[in-house]
Amino acid sequence: MARVLSVSRDAWPLASVFRISRGPRTVSEVVVAEITDVAVVGRGECFPYARYGESLDSVEAQIRSAAEAIAGGAGREELLSVLPAGAARNAVDCALWDLEAKLAGKRAWTLAGLPAPEPVTTVFTLGVDTPDVMAEKAAENRDRPRLKLKMTGDGLDLERVRRIHEAAPNTSLVVDANEGWTIEQYLEVAPKLAALGVEMIEQPLPASDDGPLADVERAVPVCADEACHDTASLSALVGKYDMINIKLDKTGGLTEALRLRDAALAEGFGVMVGCMIGTSLAMAPGVLVAQGARVVDLDGPLLLAEDRQPGLTYDGSIIQPPPPALWG
Repeated sequence: MARVLSVSRDAWPLASVFRISRGPRTVSEVVVAEITDVAVVGRGECFPYARYGESLDSVEAQIRSAAEAIAGGAGREELLSVLPAGAARNAVDCALWDLEAKLAGKRAWTLAGLPAPEPVTTVFTLGVDTPDVMAEKAAENRDRPRLKLKMTGDGLDLERVRRIHEAAPNTSLVVDANEGWTIEQYLEVAPKLAALGVEMIEQPLPASDDGPLADVERAVPVCADEACHDTASLSALVGKYDMINIKLDKTGGLTEALRLRDAALAEGFGVMVGCMIGTSLAMAPGVLVAQGARVVDLDGPLLLAEDRQPGLTYDGSIIQPPPPALWG
């Protein structure tokens, strides 16, 4: 019997409104791919992102377009030429990993030739808001080891970070500008952010206009997010960025994410592993990539009102490896 690829959508309300520089979000709408082989089902979840020209409809259509190849026996390697990097391929690739692990009676990391994953510590993300509101939320989360702060480039970012640092003085901070700054803003605020304990700034400039980063002294390490998708992206990042953010919805799945991690480390980049806002099903493969990462941002389920069950176990900010009933 041929393998059957199916696709569905889920909507997961957020615990509260989550804002970035591009606007607010109150629900996470995700797409789930399932591949059935007789009575065994593998699953993968993705988050279509408009910033990359994706929608729920376009991603679902892309996944459906791979059904014939999957029925014909296409595996993870063949999938790389069936679908482009992006959310759709991520869902199908992770479903294949999950299916193969179940069929083999082994964990996905064993199939990948990796040691069993250790628990990892994730950031907790504060959506952009007024300095007062962000300071309040920082105080509520002051016992977390690291906070990630969404910024907007509206002139209040330095005050936001100052207030957050006062509210959570022992917590490490990373800042995500989501392409919202200019080079002048980076040069002005980066040294001041360093003094406030900020360890890294994620994608300060638009990915299409990040050339100036190569010509300035970077007072705080800079991480490529929107500028980095897969291994083909790396060569253009040398000299401009100190780190890269690996997200499976950008790489098109775990297969390419592991390759990107190895290639980035070989090039001397630091590695961050990130996520879109999704459930534990989307985070689970990222735990494999996050082993040894400098920054882990797999807090999507912590931002939801309710997570998929069974889900990952979060002990505060510490994520335990995924149980087999969830994925892999």
